[in-house]
Amino acid sequence: MFNSARVKLTTWYLLIIIFVSIAFSLVIYRGLTGEVDRAVRLERFRSERRHSAVRLPSPVFLDPNFINEIKRRIIFGLMIINGVIFIGAGALGYFLAGKTLRPIQEMMEEQNRFISDASHELRTPLTALKSSFEVDLRDKNLTIDNAKKTMQAGIEDVNNLQKLSDSLLDLSQYQEPFFSSNIKDISLNTCINEAVKKVTPLARQKQITIKKNVEEINIKGIRDDLINLFVIILDNAIKYSPKKTAIKIYAKKTNNQIIIEIKDQGTGIEKKDLPFIFDRFFRADQSRSKEKVIGYGLGLSIAKKIVLNLHGKISVTSQINKGSVFMIRFPNSV
Repeated sequence: MFNSARVKLTTWYLLIIIFVSIAFSLVIYRGLTGEVDRAVRLERFRSERRHSAVRLPSPVFLDPNFINEIKRRIIFGLMIINGVIFIGAGALGYFLAGKTLRPIQEMMEEQNRFISDASHELRTPLTALKSSFEVDLRDKNLTIDNAKKTMQAGIEDVNNLQKLSDSLLDLSQYQEPFFSSNIKDISLNTCINEAVKKVTPLARQKQITIKKNVEEINIKGIRDDLINLFVIILDNAIKYSPKKTAIKIYAKKTNNQIIIEIKDQGTGIEKKDLPFIFDRFFRADQSRSKEKVIGYGLGLSIAKKIVLNLHGKISVTSQINKGSVFMIRFPNSV
C-alpha cells in the first residue's frame, strides 16, 4: 500500500516540477530568441546606416538559417536541462515521498501492533474465564462452594482485565499530541511523596522500606503525570523485590539537568532483556522470581512516554539478584 502511495506521490511531485520547469523553459526560450532577433535587427540597422553614409553596396545580413540554427540549439539545450531536471526530480521526489510517508507508515504499523498485542492480551484471560464458566455449567454435580470459587476467580480475571483496559487508556492518552501549556512549575519532592504514599500499602505487605534522599527541587512538568511516573517505577520495584529489602530514591539538581534515581534490591533484569523493557507488552523472564508477578508489560512503556513528553530521558542498569537502578533525567529549565 505504501509503495503504491509513494509512487503516486512521486508522480505528483514530478508533474508539478515538470510543469514549472517547462513554463520556465518557455519563458527562457522566448527571452533568448527575442534577444537574438533584437540583436539581428540592431545589427541590420547599424549596417544600413554605415553603408548608406558612405554609399556602399547593400550590406550582407546574417543568414536566416544560421539564426534558426541558434534557436534550435537553444531548444536542444533546454530539452537537455529539462531531461536532467526530470531524472533528478524523479529520484529526489521518490526519496522525499518516502520520507514524507515513513512517519505515517510507522504510525500505522505501530497501531496495527498495538491492536494485535492488545487483542492477544485480552483474549487470554477472556478465554480462561469463558472456559472455567463452561466447565462449571456442564458439571451436574457442581456445589455452591465450587461455584463461589469459580466466581471469585472470574472476579479476579475481570479485575485484571480492568487494569489492562485502564493501562491501555493511559498509554493512548500519552501518545496523543502533547501541549506544553499544561506544564507548570511544581515541587519534585511533593510528587515523589505522593507516589510513595500510593505504593506504601503494597510495600508494607512485603515489609519493604522506601528511603528518600531528595533535594528541594522545582521542576517544570505536570503534577499527575509525574506522580504516575514514580508510582509505576516504585510499583515495579516493589513487585520484583524480595521481602524485607529497601528501595532508595535519590534526586539532585545540576547546572543543566535534574537527575532522579530509583534503586531496588530486586531480582534484576537480564542483559538481553534490558533493551526491550520499555517496549509495550514486554515482560522479562519471571522464572528467577519466587513470586508470580501479575502484569501486562505496559507500565514502563507508559513511564517512558511521560518522560519523553517532558523532554527527559529514562534508562536502567541492572545486575541479576542485586537489583536495578532506574535513572530519569529532566532538563533543568526552572
